[in-house]
Amino acid sequence: MVRIAVCVKQVPARSEGMMDPATGTIRREGLAAVINSCDLPAIETALRVKQAVAAEVDVFTMGPVKAAAVIREALGMGADRGYLLSDPRFSGADVFATGYALVQGMRTVGAYDLLLFGKQTTDGGTSQVGGTIAQMLGIPHVGRVTKLVEADGRGVTIVQDLERELLTLRVSFPCVVSVEPGIFTPRLPSLRSKLAADKRQVTILSLEDLGDKDPTHYGVKGSPTKVEKIYPAALTPRRDLLDMDAEAAAELILSQVRRLTRPGGST
Repeated sequence: MVRIAVCVKQVPARSEGMMDPATGTIRREGLAAVINSCDLPAIETALRVKQAVAAEVDVFTMGPVKAAAVIREALGMGADRGYLLSDPRFSGADVFATGYALVQGMRTVGAYDLLLFGKQTTDGGTSQVGGTIAQMLGIPHVGRVTKLVEADGRGVTIVQDLERELLTLRVSFPCVVSVEPGIFTPRLPSLRSKLAADKRQVTILSLEDLGDKDPTHYGVKGSPTKVEKIYPAALTPRRDLLDMDAEAAAELILSQVRRLTRPGGST
């Protein structure tokens, strides 16, 4: 039996979340949350492997209790079990502390043959968690994977996009694979499977459930990355669309050009 773990994340549904200048993290309060879009193809890849060989698919995420919603979305697609690492001491984690917490969480369940990740998250975009976990576990990591060619009980054959060429690789288990968004179109769960997933149990893991219970290894305290300063992106103010004839439009444009080119003119 091949054991597959897929790591997913709940992210803000929109990108206008304000940053906390003290911690450099997103203020998520009041923002609607959804499953990270790049994680859906990773779930689909796991389910395709499950169709090819005898396999079980577990899904892991870290976040507040409400993040169980993304686990249930994966269960509705066909995953077998879900695990949520949820503890206030996990909050504010950078890539390293996030990877460490996920490794500790997976070790409470057992060893996995194949670990799957999406390309990146929409709220961080570092594309480093998969590689970080592979390094911690001491197993191979292959990123930029665009195609699953074959899967069996010993490993997977995949295609890696190296920009100027495509490389076909045979990777033995255990391994970590990060897939590109276009590898598969994620399936849409039926209403029945969604309703069934809502009733499924999601196992919640706190710090006390992990092998390493030292709180300084998690969250902000366990994060070697420190934010020095935040430079929020300037938002473009709303502009009105003017509807006028060609002559009036030309006169308006000319007046604006004259205003901007005279001494002291500005935008």
